Amino acid sequence: MVVLIRAFIYASLFVGLALILLPGAFLRSSGISRPSGFGLAQVAGVALAVLGGAVALSCVLFFAFVGRGTPAPFDPPRRLVTRGPYRLVRNPMYLGAGVVLAGAALYYGSAWLLGYVVVFGLAAHLFVRFYEEPTLLRTFGSEYEDYCRGVRRWWPGSG
Repeated sequence: MVVLIRAFIYASLFVGLALILLPGAFLRSSGISRPSGFGLAQVAGVALAVLGGAVALSCVLFFAFVGRGTPAPFDPPRRLVTRGPYRLVRNPMYLGAGVVLAGAALYYGSAWLLGYVVVFGLAAHLFVRFYEEPTLLRTFGSEYEDYCRGVRRWWPGSG
């Protein structure tokens, strides 16, 4: 139960910074406010945000219950998580967060926020390539190598 509490605290801090505070600053600086109506773009944006949020939340739960750890690099899972959304892609939590951001960009009709989605995706990719993957390889060795051969980094399909 303690690991679940830690996982939600760390995930909440990440969500607060990367998915709420920074995008909110982008919106404020660009002068964009909440749409006056609720049309197709807003419905699609909300649907994407809910879908991405569900994926990210399921990742936090799999980290806590299967991996016995959290999404935070300083308190990572003790076991390699290859179940749930991790059986489809190696980095579903970042994908879920990106989909949330893309949904917000659609909801607000914001090119600024769409640019943030691109920056977020690039930052996530660089973090994964140069920190997470080497760390997972050192920690889990051949188990992680086997997982990488079977599951792609960003797009579902075999490695």
